[in-house]
Amino acid sequence: MLSIPAMPSIPIPQDISHCVASALAEDIGSGDLSASLIPAASPGKASILCREAAVLCGIPWAEEIIRQFDPSIHLQWLAADGDLLQPGQLLARLSGKARSLLTIERCLLNFLQTLSATASTSRYYASLVAHTRVRLLDTRKTLPGLRTAQKYAVRVGGCHNHRMGLFDAFLIKENHILACGSISAAINAARQLHADKPVEVEVETLAQLQEALTAAADTIMLDNFQLDELQQAVALTAGTARLEASGGINSDTLVPIAETGVDFISIGALTKDCKAIDLSMRFE
Repeated sequence: MLSIPAMPSIPIPQDISHCVASALAEDIGSGDLSASLIPAASPGKASILCREAAVLCGIPWAEEIIRQFDPSIHLQWLAADGDLLQPGQLLARLSGKARSLLTIERCLLNFLQTLSATASTSRYYASLVAHTRVRLLDTRKTLPGLRTAQKYAVRVGGCHNHRMGLFDAFLIKENHILACGSISAAINAARQLHADKPVEVEVETLAQLQEALTAAADTIMLDNFQLDELQQAVALTAGTARLEASGGINSDTLVPIAETGVDFISIGALTKDCKAIDLSMRFE
């Protein structure tokens, strides 16, 4: 099997083995009935074709499928994660037992088409703001069970990861603030509980922004701010905290927001609104 490593500085998620095992188990179950119609020793060859323009992503998952199910399959990649694919382009060639190729076909394509969709969407959004210094961030609006995989794909596409989950950073939102009593109280409590964790707080007004600055939040999320408010926030902050714009941002509103000078923009659409890339496996 020919292996292509992950892109530089983008490590392969540690849960990839579990993720693939779960996907194989839900699809194969007690065995592939249709593939059993083919003699066990029959050889097969196939190629994977992309039918639309896309950014390729998912090679480590495809290779892990083969490693777990049938390591005797030979896989030759004709492109790498992060490559821009054209309609009709071949991605890979496979050879091995025909039964095995047929059994892994859907699982393998599911990972490739989903992660390539996330990478393609991320590449599109990143290209829109390439003339600015802003970093585009994903969110936790990911497909269940594919959190780390989609966040890998976001980085392949040229965007960046927000926190991985609820465990690696504080994100203090409206209900947390209400429950704690104030922005200051929430930030102070976070510092006392886990001084080593980043603290981000969501604000809805310039007055709340000032309170968050006074309480020394690391990052301040500006929720649904208008353009003039974003500009005021950038001027008011003057580098004392990182600013993140958020709230229903799409390709139509992205560029003006990026040009205000905010540090980050979080976009749920990077992972939640992706349409799977049209891929197919053709047997020779």
